[in-house]
Amino acid sequence: MDKINSHNQLDQKTLTKSFHRWFWGALTCFSQEHMQTFGYMASMLPILRKLYPEHKDQVKAIKAYTAFFNTNPMLGTVIIGITASMEQARADGKEIDGETINDMRAGLMGPIAGIGDSLIDGTLIPILLGISLGMSSGGSPLGAIFYIIAWVLIAYFGQRFLYFRGYKFGDQAVSFLVGKQGAAVRHAIGTVGSMVVGGVLASWVSVTTSLKLTGANGKVFLNLQDKLDSIYPGLLTVAVTFFCWWLMTKKHVSAIWTMLILVVIALVGVLVGFFNPGLSY
Repeated sequence: MDKINSHNQLDQKTLTKSFHRWFWGALTCFSQEHMQTFGYMASMLPILRKLYPEHKDQVKAIKAYTAFFNTNPMLGTVIIGITASMEQARADGKEIDGETINDMRAGLMGPIAGIGDSLIDGTLIPILLGISLGMSSGGSPLGAIFYIIAWVLIAYFGQRFLYFRGYKFGDQAVSFLVGKQGAAVRHAIGTVGSMVVGGVLASWVSVTTSLKLTGANGKVFLNLQDKLDSIYPGLLTVAVTFFCWWLMTKKHVSAIWTMLILVVIALVGVLVGFFNPGLSY
């Protein structure tokens, strides 16, 4: 591809358009075979059209983005920004080709997914949900309203910041994200995420049994929940949590199937008298 002219340099409008395509369409045509590949391609189209006026050059450049791509959609925004910077450098005639770009994004997919899943799914979302649940006590809609507004603002402006930071630092960000500093960040975020999930679990999840055994005189001689609390308060809650962890981590059961299994267990438990939903008819 020929070196581009100075008037084809990326501007704010083109970069913003690229970011918006990723923000709204990161999971475009999502499938198990391609994952986020087409969302990635869609976000790069404004970049390629700006940098390469000739159609044949656009076709040649876009082939670099047909490879498999999958990472955390929120933090993965930084990869799109880095790619835009590298694509501009390639169009300027620097020694960067499609294989170099593919190597970069392939190397960043895993680290970014690890950081993003721990930070967003394991830390940020539980914190927001914990605040929202507290605001929703008594049936108030404020909790749901807060969560929607807070999540939208954080998602949009957070991803926008990461996109333009990635574009600004370019391939300089790669060494940080995949190096020792990046590994330390991922470990720290994972630890914090585990603490947050544990706090949410202890505050908002409660599994108890209503099983009681009565004697011939009608008096209760065994209250199972009281016995369990004397041994380990919250034992059933911990047991159910580890059961879910075992299903999803060790047996690779999806979250949907795990929830369905819990529903079945709850229904059977109510039928046999192990659980009491506290409903009156």
